[in-house]
Amino acid sequence: MWYWMEPSACPTARPPQPCSPPLQDSETEKRRGLWTENIMSDSLVVCEVDPELKEKLRKFRFRKETDNAAIIMKVDKDRQMVVLEEELQNISPEELKLELPERQPRFVVYSYKYVHEDGRVSYPLCFIFSSPVGCKPEQQMMYAGSKNRLVQTAELTKVFEIRTTDDLTEAWLQEKLSFFR
Repeated sequence: MWYWMEPSACPTARPPQPCSPPLQDSETEKRRGLWTENIMSDSLVVCEVDPELKEKLRKFRFRKETDNAAIIMKVDKDRQMVVLEEELQNISPEELKLELPERQPRFVVYSYKYVHEDGRVSYPLCFIFSSPVGCKPEQQMMYAGSKNRLVQTAELTKVFEIRTTDDLTEAWLQEKLSFFR
């Protein structure tokens, strides 16, 4: 989207000349440097979400089972799309971390049986972005640029990030979830 910017606020704009022709169209104004592009980082989308994955996430969100389960997703570089890598049932956080690659980013949607301090049981859906130190910058950018769209698509509010797979433990997850009472 383009919007008008006052010449004094735009470092590339020249002051208006008394005999300069009137601005004719947005292309002329762009060439003169009087327009600037409005880019919002939240709307940046590097990769779209695979339609089959969208459906899988919707079904996962409304699953009836009470065991821990996970959907692991990766970016398909060739298709520029977030796709399903693996679906796991009855898996603890410690087992889940063994399924994640140590040097490549991954997205995880994890359904976790959480027992509150007062004895209540809930089954929160957690989005975990595994972005290990040492992975390729190109990969990190593709994943980071796709994360917001994926979170919106899955309609998740409990969003966490880990920088090493060793961080993913039951204690870590319970600590993060204790914030959401």
